[in-house]
Amino acid sequence: MKAKLCFLVFLISNIIIAQGPSNLIASNNLSYSTSPNSVLKTNKTVDISANGFDFELLDAGVNTFYSEIGSGFFKDKLIMVSSKKLGGFAKIDPNTNEAYKELFCLDIDRNGALSSPLLFSRILNTNSSEDQLAFSPDEKTVYYTRSSKENSLEFKLYKAVLEEDSHGNWINNELLSINKNNVSIETPFVNHAGTKLYFSANYSDAVGGFDLYVSDIKADGTVGIPKNLGKAINSAFDEKYPALSLDDKYFYFASKGHQNMGGYDLFTSKVSNSGFKAVRNMGNTINTVYDEIGYFLAAKNKGYVSSNRPNGKGGYDIYTATNDEISQVIEGQILDKETKIKLPNAVVILKDEDGVEIARTLTDEHATYSLDVVPFETYTIATSKDGFKDASVEFFANSGSETTYKKDIELLTTAPVITKVEDEMRIVLENIYFDFNKWSVKEESTISLNKVIKVLKEHPEMKLAINAHTDNKGRDSYNLNLSDKRAASAVKYIIKNGISKDRLVSKGFGESKPLVDCKNNCSDDDLQANRRVEFVIVD
Repeated sequence: MKAKLCFLVFLISNIIIAQGPSNLIASNNLSYSTSPNSVLKTNKTVDISANGFDFELLDAGVNTFYSEIGSGFFKDKLIMVSSKKLGGFAKIDPNTNEAYKELFCLDIDRNGALSSPLLFSRILNTNSSEDQLAFSPDEKTVYYTRSSKENSLEFKLYKAVLEEDSHGNWINNELLSINKNNVSIETPFVNHAGTKLYFSANYSDAVGGFDLYVSDIKADGTVGIPKNLGKAINSAFDEKYPALSLDDKYFYFASKGHQNMGGYDLFTSKVSNSGFKAVRNMGNTINTVYDEIGYFLAAKNKGYVSSNRPNGKGGYDIYTATNDEISQVIEGQILDKETKIKLPNAVVILKDEDGVEIARTLTDEHATYSLDVVPFETYTIATSKDGFKDASVEFFANSGSETTYKKDIELLTTAPVITKVEDEMRIVLENIYFDFNKWSVKEESTISLNKVIKVLKEHPEMKLAINAHTDNKGRDSYNLNLSDKRAASAVKYIIKNGISKDRLVSKGFGESKPLVDCKNNCSDDDLQANRRVEFVIVD
């Protein structure tokens, strides 16, 4: 059954894997692969930190003396490119001294371990070299690369369709129109929406040797005119192996350029509505002075990467890469700008660079908020509270390690409004808050009462009736007494701040005049609406 799933068309018993590599050369006591997609290392070293990533790499257990490189997924299996020698008469590529590359598939267990590789397809595998491939989201179309026998270092891009109800019969194989003479098209990748095909090519307009490009995928599976991804992604050196996170929000690729530790390093860039953001090296927990290529995610924080680092089996080896997310938090307080009074129950919203809401919270009784963030991302923190002007600040998570950022935000108050409500002229402003079952004015509400004081000082002839109301929880008599005390407490504060008591009168109405007459079926919002203080202008 496994053979059928992997489209095995050769007898496993006839597969003979050679016992040693024939293409390794020694230099400075190190071994380097001379396969066509590798590069000899220079002495270039750059001090690069984890850069927000905490990878653990484990040998995937399928490596040999030859090169094994991951190439994405098909039917929940990992597709692998390898130069294993198959059969006693396997033809050798004179450019690499290894067998011509073939496509294999490997089962993945729940722990991410890989099974023994099986040949993928007798139709796609030929006597030439097959390299990276990519599938449409419905896995009925494949985009694959193959070299000619005459030039195993130059790859062309093909498309094929899976025949309906077949076990791996790829039909309608065709050479795509984006191929050009003396141009090698390599390492294709299809986004998860199936609308974009990314690949590497050495077209004449490349910034470096090989650049990354993208073409739109049309309804019939053909691809549009390639577009260079530009200098945000491409450098004066080679870029290959494009890939995307499972939500298509992060772009991954291998490059010999940018801020690099040596050879091919893995990089990432945030994909936003305005394009690719600053490229970031994926850090020294995955990159080395050797080559790291072909990073493909199987889950949010788990995937596979290929590297020719020392202590491997030989050539390129496949490693399981698990990334423990770096924990980062942005926290602070929301304050009144003028008095620095703490503002509980303020709404705090975290938005990404495109303005999309990621998370929201309310400040607690100490006016503090706390939100999780990701290293090296740009955010907007938007804040709102009744009686205050909305505010927003930009924030950049500029650390690659576990960090708690501090950011206090100060809000400006809104002006009170004098208007007619229910045939009465009132000073209308946000609600006045009291502690539960208490009548002392909470500190945050002194800001609101200060607005009333300002209006009274600007209108010296104005007189006010300050009326307090409660919800219908508890006994009527208790609520009436509590509302009397709350109204009197507001008057006391206003008098203390320079307003004559002759201009003020207070009265409590308890639960007798609800804004929302919900009786015994009140929601929390209904109860909150009924707990209020009104400032009525009297003659």
